[in-house]
Amino acid sequence: MPTINTADKLQYQFFPATNGIFSFKIRAPNDAHLALTSQPTENLPMYEVFIGGWGNTKSVIRRNRQQPEVAEAQTPKILNANEYRGFWIRWYDQTITVGREGESTAFMSFRDPQLFPISYVGLCTGWGATGSWIFEECAPSAPSMTAYSAPQMSYNSPPGFNPAAMGYAPQPVQPTVAATVAYPTLNQGQGNWVPAANGVIPPNAVSGGMDGNDQLYVARARHGSDLVPGKLHPTHGCCYVPYGGEEHPHKEYEVLCNSYGNWVPYSGNIPQNAVPGGSAGNGEPLYIGRVHHNGTITVGKFHPSHGNCFIPYAGKEMAFKDFEIYVSQ
Repeated sequence: MPTINTADKLQYQFFPATNGIFSFKIRAPNDAHLALTSQPTENLPMYEVFIGGWGNTKSVIRRNRQQPEVAEAQTPKILNANEYRGFWIRWYDQTITVGREGESTAFMSFRDPQLFPISYVGLCTGWGATGSWIFEECAPSAPSMTAYSAPQMSYNSPPGFNPAAMGYAPQPVQPTVAATVAYPTLNQGQGNWVPAANGVIPPNAVSGGMDGNDQLYVARARHGSDLVPGKLHPTHGCCYVPYGGEEHPHKEYEVLCNSYGNWVPYSGNIPQNAVPGGSAGNGEPLYIGRVHHNGTITVGKFHPSHGNCFIPYAGKEMAFKDFEIYVSQ
């Protein structure tokens, strides 16, 4: 991970950041400033995140360099001149969140229905402070497909896939296994299910949520007689599905890819363009849902006859009435 030093000078140094999250460590006595922009310049539009400002007593989010701040948190002694402190900033689903390393719950957030595309992060220090920064370089988060030992076949992405609509950058296209499943059938534009294993993310996988610093993807796995939608957690090397009151890990799974869609709040009726994600043992379709829970955005199954979205979380199957459902455009 690169290390840079910033002077006591409020002038940003810009670095690419296209994965929807920027993780970093900063050693500074106060006033670690970050700018989120579309271009590597200080032009508007811009979000600014100030950590440890006002004498290392509070942190804020500012939009387009205007006051009042759009978010503010009391954070006494959050920075330290003698040790690195870790943080993350995430932009996802029209929301910017800021949190500490090792904590999934943000200490500061701002929802903006007109969130602009963020491609760069600027770093600087000021107000009497210099800083030393360590951060992760912008790189694809997907493991190499060569880690998957199944036979390789050609795979062509159909037109219309737009991962940016999900709030994430597209994954690099690499060879992978192409396969179709008999049920449920996806219509044109809804994408296709691609087999994978051991945490591998196929090209153009649909990003569905976050857990701390980790992106989660829409996946499914066979559990008993059910084909259950759930979350692919790449760093855990498996897909988790909810079933029978428990969270079940599966090393082999299928990932939704090349799907052109978005997430909408469930209003009591199944949207006509809801994307089917699997089926219960009795043949009832299961749909793809997700829930904002305990600082995470977790993908699971919507079971229509139960009226709930069930997610796999912390070893359990948890049921929610309020959730989002994945639909095609």
